[in-house]
Amino acid sequence: MAEVHPAHGAHGEIHRHEPPKGFIRKYIFSLDHKVIGIQYYLLALFSVFVGMFLSVLMRIELGWPGHEWSFLKTIFPNAAANGTISPELYLSLLTMHGTMMVFFVLTTAPQGGFGNYFLPIQIGADDMAFPLLNAMSFWITFLALAVLILAFGYTLFFNDPNMEKVIGPIGGWTGYAPLSALGDAAGPGQGMGVVLWVSSIALFCIASLLGALNFITTMLNMRVRGLSLMRLPLTCWAWFTTAVLALLSFPVLLAGGILLLLDHLAGTSFFIPGGEYVNGQLIKEHSGGSPILWQHLFWFFGHPEVYIAILPGMGLTSHVLSTFARKPIFGYRAMVYAIFAIGLLGFFVWGHHMFISGMSPYTSIAFSLITLTIGVPSAIKTFNWLGTLWGARIRFTSPMLFAIGFVSLFVSGGITGLFLGQTSIDIQLHDTYFVVGHFHLIMGVAAIFGMFAGTYFWFPKMFGRMMNEGMGKIHFLFTFIGVNAIFIPFHVMGMAGAPRRYASHAGLAYLASVMPLHRFISYMVFITVGAQLIFLFNLIWSMFKGKKASENPWEATTLEWTIPSPPPHDNFAGIAPVVYRGPYEFSVPGAPNDFSMQTDPEGAEAPGH
Repeated sequence: MAEVHPAHGAHGEIHRHEPPKGFIRKYIFSLDHKVIGIQYYLLALFSVFVGMFLSVLMRIELGWPGHEWSFLKTIFPNAAANGTISPELYLSLLTMHGTMMVFFVLTTAPQGGFGNYFLPIQIGADDMAFPLLNAMSFWITFLALAVLILAFGYTLFFNDPNMEKVIGPIGGWTGYAPLSALGDAAGPGQGMGVVLWVSSIALFCIASLLGALNFITTMLNMRVRGLSLMRLPLTCWAWFTTAVLALLSFPVLLAGGILLLLDHLAGTSFFIPGGEYVNGQLIKEHSGGSPILWQHLFWFFGHPEVYIAILPGMGLTSHVLSTFARKPIFGYRAMVYAIFAIGLLGFFVWGHHMFISGMSPYTSIAFSLITLTIGVPSAIKTFNWLGTLWGARIRFTSPMLFAIGFVSLFVSGGITGLFLGQTSIDIQLHDTYFVVGHFHLIMGVAAIFGMFAGTYFWFPKMFGRMMNEGMGKIHFLFTFIGVNAIFIPFHVMGMAGAPRRYASHAGLAYLASVMPLHRFISYMVFITVGAQLIFLFNLIWSMFKGKKASENPWEATTLEWTIPSPPPHDNFAGIAPVVYRGPYEFSVPGAPNDFSMQTDPEGAEAPGH
């Protein structure tokens, strides 16, 4: 029989769920949204370190082109038998680095990890709407990662003699046709490597669709009494909008991936034009295929994907800034509308990735105008963040530092997007390091700074212990300086004309002056990656040895801070909370404390914390 809190009446009643007893059901094939959230987080943590390792391998080739490294012979006995990174191996590393980071880190951790764990708690629910679907979504994501790793290293498993210089597909994370559709004739790794790569992406799309349906249903249907839409934390709005973007964009990529597999395996010609020659030989008789079709399908997904990666970070940054500035978020409603506007406009700007594809100039103008328009809601969010910080009594904790770092990187990366949104400028810069610097700042490290802020902020609630603040601040300092020292010089190299996806610039005389910059960037990559080992040590050490956390160590206001740390299996012990306030009531005039919990009745004296 369900428990009922005497002050809540029938509206406060929910069913009490007993935790599973066995280890397998409790920690492996769990239906608990909190365990699934941690599983997503650990999967992303593994992926980010693999992705960083691949980037380090690329940087040693760019900084010291042609140098022999004995450890490469051990890692890649076929692909780097002489200890050097060949152009084919470099392109394979680049492809897998991009795919791993975009799908299994930037998409997985903020939404699948933090979203799964905290969305139900922040709306007062005991679990996600469809727990079984939630578990299925994670395990399909896990399978997608396993298939991607197989695509990366299947030559190591099957010893393919035709791929001595490569370990996976070489077409980049965008998989542009027709090279991705032609099979082995297009280059080493473009046969079975691409088939496995596309299969991994298709599985990931299915998992994301299941997750998106769960998120949307949970937020709309399972809010507790008093929690109106305009009382939701901005994190919930960000996860909800991200789920809508995933629901509308991932089916397009899934369809494109199926068509690409048909071109590979069934002899169709969706993306292969007639009379396609490679190395002077006609590949096969195709007619009617269009390589541009793949670009349209991919980028119709690809630009919303940018916001799938960044929107959860925006919501989390808003949440953290308000908490540690001890002020209500500046312009709450404007922030909600800006999140929706960014998500909506994100579906209309995919063509700015294709300015050099030969599209009509009139079409380019339309895409350029909409691209600039999306800067308006982004600017609203930025100025509201600054308004939140203005005149505040800021507590410079580790999560606050990373949230401020997020704002800085978002602005730095966003400004360069204004240049790339102009067709005449983009044509000159598109295939250079300028674009690489732009999307790494705005989509990559900014989103990762949001993940770091979330980790330091919610770690006490998830594990019942505090992370070490000293190590956290050292981690922030080295990481913030490092990413700026890496990606701002990328823009300089791009303006000098350094082309991206080249394994080495040493043979290009006009780029001789940028080679010292390449080496400087490589040194900074080593330092920045080393700083992440501090974070990893802090994370693992704090799980077991960290200082015990109280129920509300940050003196925050939302519902997750009203329950024990870590939360019980059914979150609220069978009693649904009732919400009386908005999510960011800090420093309210006349209040006895400088914060009021969402569950504190209006007019009643808040309990001491």
